[in-house]
Amino acid sequence: MGLKQEILKLLEENREQYLSGQEIANRLSFSRTAVWKSIKALKEDGYEIDAISNKGYRLDTTCDLLSAEGIRCYLSSDYHNVPIEVHQQIDSTNTEAKKQAMNGAPHGTVILAEEQTAGRGRLGRTFYSPKGTGIYMSMILRPNLHLSQSIHVTTSVAVAICQVIERLTNQKPQIKWVNDIYLNQQKICGILTEAVTDFESGNVEYLILGIGLNVHTKHFPVELQAIAGSLNPEVVTRNQICAHLLNEIFPLCEDFSHPFLLDEYKSRSNVLGKWITFMQNQQRYEALAEDIDAQGGLKVRLKSGEQMTLNSGEISIQWI
Repeated sequence: MGLKQEILKLLEENREQYLSGQEIANRLSFSRTAVWKSIKALKEDGYEIDAISNKGYRLDTTCDLLSAEGIRCYLSSDYHNVPIEVHQQIDSTNTEAKKQAMNGAPHGTVILAEEQTAGRGRLGRTFYSPKGTGIYMSMILRPNLHLSQSIHVTTSVAVAICQVIERLTNQKPQIKWVNDIYLNQQKICGILTEAVTDFESGNVEYLILGIGLNVHTKHFPVELQAIAGSLNPEVVTRNQICAHLLNEIFPLCEDFSHPFLLDEYKSRSNVLGKWITFMQNQQRYEALAEDIDAQGGLKVRLKSGEQMTLNSGEISIQWI
């Protein structure tokens, strides 16, 4: 870790107080001149650092840039050594994660970006990813999992995201089957899970888990303005949110299909008990969403009384 990164780590760990240049120099065993140059470089990188004579340096309370150092401050000690990359701009964190996974990147590798130019969603859609306002994160996971169980990854992670939001912001998000997080009837987060499997055994070689969360996004394209929203936390930083997400998700790798996770998922569903529409075999259906089964399938009842289970696809909720 270079001096600039070490100073950033100190500032992130001490957001509530000023650190003098001499104190920083003493802690890191560098000269005050080297510290001053690194502080200047951090400011040039976009970090808002308050500097007051006879008090020292402190990250401005409004500074919310993503960094590996900032995330590690809030990570459980069990995960302090996981590889974390933060890109200023990238086409897609999932695409980059797939490349690295193919080249042997270890379990737990985390890739984030301040901006995506080709963010990806389900069913070939794009995920709007403007600079500096969201969390665009992909994780490389190598769990002991059969492909048939991969649906549990999405449902479990959806629960984890809701739990983190509830704990950090006191807001109550809901889950739209199967992979979207909603707040006030607007989508604030999407999950994209991509798996590579062993053809003969059907076991998952690795998973790419992508999470796109609108944190402070205020301006959306016209086609998204009615359906997309943001978390808008008051005092929580994106680094904190990222770390808490990782702290929740990594333990899930031991058992994505734990029964209590399905109960938690269902308790946060904004679909159950509502009329929905969906397409199947080029035909449009209306149905009442009744339950979610142990495999993550959505059990619905058509107006004719016929029951069906949806295991994939897209649904629309009839809010009124």
